[in-house]
Amino acid sequence: MDCSAMKYYTQRGMALLVSLVFLLLLTLIGLSSMQSATLQEKMAGSVALRNQSFQGAEAALRVGESAVQRDSYALPVCSGIVQCAPPSESSTITAAGFSATSGVTWIASGNGFYGVQNIGVSRNAVNVPINTPATLYRVTAVGIAGHSRSVVESIYAKF
Repeated sequence: MDCSAMKYYTQRGMALLVSLVFLLLLTLIGLSSMQSATLQEKMAGSVALRNQSFQGAEAALRVGESAVQRDSYALPVCSGIVQCAPPSESSTITAAGFSATSGVTWIASGNGFYGVQNIGVSRNAVNVPINTPATLYRVTAVGIAGHSRSVVESIYAKF
């Protein structure tokens, strides 16, 4: 066999080795891209659920504020530090009903719940005429979408 024939076989083997290395690199790049795309899809889903839970909480808050606005709405003043504090069960609530701990009755609304507390009368409430007594209501709303939970709260002055 002459030298030119051996050179040909050696080059042919090198071409196979180089192409396998390139194939390995392309596979690694493809796997990395798939992992990145999967992670981005999960993040986008999480953001969508967070937005849905926030919108549900906002909608429930508006329903709760509308209930307080009615002239016929009456609720006894909360008593004690625990019952006048923002309701702690807002981070765990999953169904409508009464909470003995906070004294809040949770009402289902859309994709969430709202609860109202009468936190007393104030003469110095913001956006209320000076020396005008206003009954203050804390409206707490919880929106739930998937594994996401949003809690929003407002203080409503009724005079």
